[in-house]
Amino acid sequence: MNWDDTRIFLALSREGSLRGAARVLGVDQATVGRRIAAMEKDLGSVLFLRSSEGYLLTAAGETALAMARRMESAALELQSKLEGQDDALSGAVRITSTDSITVDFLLPALGALRRLHPGITVDIEVSTQMLSLPRRQSDIAIRNVKPDNPDLVVRRIARWPVGLFASRDYLARHGVPDPGAEFSGHDIVAYKPYTESGKMFSLVDEPAREGNIVALMNSSLMLRRAVAAGIGLGEMPLHMGEAEGLIRVWPQRARKRDYDVWLVMHPDLRGTARVRTVADFLAAAIRDGTTGTGD
Repeated sequence: MNWDDTRIFLALSREGSLRGAARVLGVDQATVGRRIAAMEKDLGSVLFLRSSEGYLLTAAGETALAMARRMESAALELQSKLEGQDDALSGAVRITSTDSITVDFLLPALGALRRLHPGITVDIEVSTQMLSLPRRQSDIAIRNVKPDNPDLVVRRIARWPVGLFASRDYLARHGVPDPGAEFSGHDIVAYKPYTESGKMFSLVDEPAREGNIVALMNSSLMLRRAVAAGIGLGEMPLHMGEAEGLIRVWPQRARKRDYDVWLVMHPDLRGTARVRTVADFLAAAIRDGTTGTGD
């Protein structure tokens, strides 16, 4: 297996379909199918079973997968080591972050970054998924969840207090919820991953057992806009609620657990000038853009 074939094999094993693999690789489905068929012919083994559920690895495919992952790891390590010696302030930097952080902080900062370093281009992926830095799906990740991979470079760049917000229209129709009533008689806009965590759902540490969850969002930006539209009460960092022109409910109360923002990098890229420069620039933009503190 050469490296080009290995990339196609890995993409198909991960995506489970020709369409998914083609999308990841940036080629057409026919190319993926043709290359896989050629690999199987060259190796004299069937690597995938074609089923109604997609492409499933055979026993030979499982063996090939273990070897392919080692090839991928070696190739990515070589790439990272070489890029770590790159002192040029030019080239592309791949960034992944949430929609709210991207809209509120990253996009406003990019104009200043462009003026200072016109040779640097950025590729931003807005996603709720944690893209893989070890597999080089991204160079920099800015997230509100701290990764548990000890091999990554992680630093907290902001800590934001979280409060409860509603639109003026919603409060005119429903009034302010009574503390201790667990949101009885009130509508709630909830962040979907929190409701699926298995823990009791709450807003600013008030149980929401009596509240009516009327909308679920997997996007913090959409949650903010839903609350601004008067759909229900919602929890968010204070500066985000204020930016939407919302009314803070129970201003004396904040969630015990703050909203932390983490900047994550692969250790080999700390020595890459363009990646380090972009990481430091964006971290400063986030720190300076709110009253939160970083460390």
